[in-house]
Amino acid sequence: MPMTSKEILAQANAAIAQGDFEGFLQFCTDDTTWTFVGDRTLSGKEAVRAWMKAAYHEPPSFKVHQMIAEGDHLTAIGEISLKDGSGTATRHMYCDVWRFEGGRMAELQAFVVPM
Repeated sequence: MPMTSKEILAQANAAIAQGDFEGFLQFCTDDTTWTFVGDRTLSGKEAVRAWMKAAYHEPPSFKVHQMIAEGDHLTAIGEISLKDGSGTATRHMYCDVWRFEGGRMAELQAFVVPM
């Protein structure tokens, strides 16, 4: 039985929390598009890979508060803690809206607010 979108995202997030970028990217389509609303858009796995390398100086810590799935979309609401290059931790609340295609994450619209 194929995994649900919630199971896919949970496994992908677990990979990121362990610093396994490639493990995360296996759950994405090759032409995945990520839009950080009000900031930037990343097109393709290579752009996402480069962004992760620059943004995740250490693996982030996630707390997913709620996941809501309907059709080929999944919304995840939660918080993430990141450390910058100097080791300073920052916390953000987020709402990620994912679109799935063929059992993979094809598109992200991310709404991220610093706490």
